[in-house]
Amino acid sequence: MTDAKSRVAALSFWNNADEPIPLDGGITNVNFTVKDGDDKFVVRVGDDIPQHHVMRFNERAASIAAYKAGLSPEVVHTEPGILVIRFIDGTTLTPEDVAKPEMLARIIPLLKTCHRDVPKFLTGPSLIFWVFHVLRDYAHTLRAGNTRHGDRLERLQEIAAELEHNVGAIDVVFGHNDLLAANFIDDGKRLWLIDWDYAGFNSPLFDLANLASNNEFLRDQEAWLLEQYFGTSPDACTWKRYGAMKCASLLRETMWSMVSEIHSDLDFDFASYTAENLDRFEHTYSNYTHEK
Repeated sequence: MTDAKSRVAALSFWNNADEPIPLDGGITNVNFTVKDGDDKFVVRVGDDIPQHHVMRFNERAASIAAYKAGLSPEVVHTEPGILVIRFIDGTTLTPEDVAKPEMLARIIPLLKTCHRDVPKFLTGPSLIFWVFHVLRDYAHTLRAGNTRHGDRLERLQEIAAELEHNVGAIDVVFGHNDLLAANFIDDGKRLWLIDWDYAGFNSPLFDLANLASNNEFLRDQEAWLLEQYFGTSPDACTWKRYGAMKCASLLRETMWSMVSEIHSDLDFDFASYTAENLDRFEHTYSNYTHEK
């Protein structure tokens, strides 16, 4: 943290900046707020994390395109491992906020803008975020790292293969792929979508399932979400494909945490996070197999 803070303070971008103030919440980056004259900024500090498929060139390009699409705050400065964006004075949403019908009605247009409009402003190379490739790669990483979860991996990979088969053919859009409540900010007039670490081309089903699983939607909320996004009530096939992606989203979060247990230097209780998400995955997968 001290090295990151010194790195932020020394940026040539500043005119007369105050001391950087650590910003809580990140478990992929170290973040700070910095006041420089009348302006305030957020500085995200983080290098590439190949184990998690986080590449900063991709985050930078997605953040710039999302700003141009009207979704995200302006990127004002970049350099290797550094992203400086304008500070948004607003309220960070909670899962309870996201699940409210009036808030969900505001979120769906943001997702459609992300999916269909961000690619219009995207320049340079871009990544694809295919959750099933991520899961396969996580298994390789975990085995190579002598994970304590080694005895679980064969079964989890068999489940992932089953889920990938059930998703079937997809419509390709540009996904945010990390729809935690904390990545939405309400400034009182509009919503903002932030943190593009995992952005990439994907199925819209992943963002929808990820939003629902991260914020623990009930079945009727999921039905409303799917109907509002696709414009029609979900049929049995849609439920099957969506349910598979929801299980995959939870499995990815579980295995993300397993990998972080052995590769992250951040001060965070990844073991507990793994246990929590593994329980949620097992519960959701059990329900999914009984619903099919």
